[in-house]
Amino acid sequence: MTDVKEKMTSATKQKGEPKKFIRTPIKGTKFTIMVSSAKGGVGKSTFAVNLAFALKDLGKKVGILDADIFGPSLPKLIGKNVKPETENGKAIIPVDGYGIQCMSMGFLVEESTAMIWRGPMVISAIKTLTEKVLWKDLDYIIVDMPPGTGDTQLTFAQDIMVDGAIIVSTPQDMALLDVKRGIQMFDKTKINIIGLVDNMNFFKGDDGKEYKIFGEGGVEKTAKEFNKEFLGKIPLHQDLRIASDEGKPLTYSSPGHEVSLLFKDIAKKVSKKFI
Repeated sequence: MTDVKEKMTSATKQKGEPKKFIRTPIKGTKFTIMVSSAKGGVGKSTFAVNLAFALKDLGKKVGILDADIFGPSLPKLIGKNVKPETENGKAIIPVDGYGIQCMSMGFLVEESTAMIWRGPMVISAIKTLTEKVLWKDLDYIIVDMPPGTGDTQLTFAQDIMVDGAIIVSTPQDMALLDVKRGIQMFDKTKINIIGLVDNMNFFKGDDGKEYKIFGEGGVEKTAKEFNKEFLGKIPLHQDLRIASDEGKPLTYSSPGHEVSLLFKDIAKKVSKKFI
């Protein structure tokens, strides 16, 4: 009877213990950085791509992994929609985007194809992008995450070695509600949050004045509330939009632009975290 009680007690303890996950690093890269936004439409993908080129401008070898299976945007942002080559018909060779190694589900399916997949298929796609791509000698791989806290986020949190996450948001109250949920998710899954970025912080009118159409100070306030670093502000700028639409990221095509220099400042802060 005593043996039965001991076994039951042991089983109960094991059940109550948090599950331990084996996280595997992405081969061919030193550090994996997730760029996340709990809310869609805040400019996360544009930020991720420009951050990658800003890091490259600092002399780093960089790759970009577009992990948004349902809405891949990397092919448009770098102006390339090509099928990647393979090695021995198995391993996938990244697409070169102006000297940065790039991979996206958008390279593997037709542009007009709607990805109507359930969770297991999404997880399988993430495994393909992280395990079967021949990333080579990277200092950083920037992972452009889909918005929210769904299957993709959980797969990275549980199965992949992530060295840090950057959370991008507008200062709008509606977006910040989801940012707080995102912070809690990363904290619970033990993923280090590098910092928060205030995107589309303002736009400058023809009169030279700054207009803060999404509010002011919300992202920085949230960072302080959760004891996270505030990395900086990126304005809503027409040149940034035009460069993205033309498939030539601003930090690549115009590295001396005032907005590109803001990205470079953030890139320096990020890079210092991994010295």
